Amino acid sequence: MSMNDPLGDMLTRIRNAQMRGKSTVSSPASKLRVWVLDVLTAEGYIRGYEKKTTENGQGELVISLKYFEGAPVIRELKRVSKPGRRVYMGVKDIPSVRNGLGVSIVSTPKGVMSDAAARSANVGGEVLCTVF
Repeated sequence: MSMNDPLGDMLTRIRNAQMRGKSTVSSPASKLRVWVLDVLTAEGYIRGYEKKTTENGQGELVISLKYFEGAPVIRELKRVSKPGRRVYMGVKDIPSVRNGLGVSIVSTPKGVMSDAAARSANVGGEVLCTVF
């Protein structure tokens, strides 16, 4: 069966694994997923990720989740732009999540980056998701 929203699938896998207290979660690999995971790692929401290849040659990402005092570091993970409704914003309209405590992940012409990096690079784009 084909998947309509691969990024949304990865975010849901992360949410579900954190609710169960898992240390790692796996997801099929894609460039967009890797770019989003790079931002999550740089912002300190996950420990990191590792690329692996399964027996059938398919790429797989093993994501190491991060906890602080037994609670997940990621409290809220929401998909903003969906396949049915894309959300594009200019640099002045990019939302700050919880007054700057959270992060919006934005796909810009200069790459996938956090909202603060997009503002400093003076570029807007598609708001992929918000993390708090």
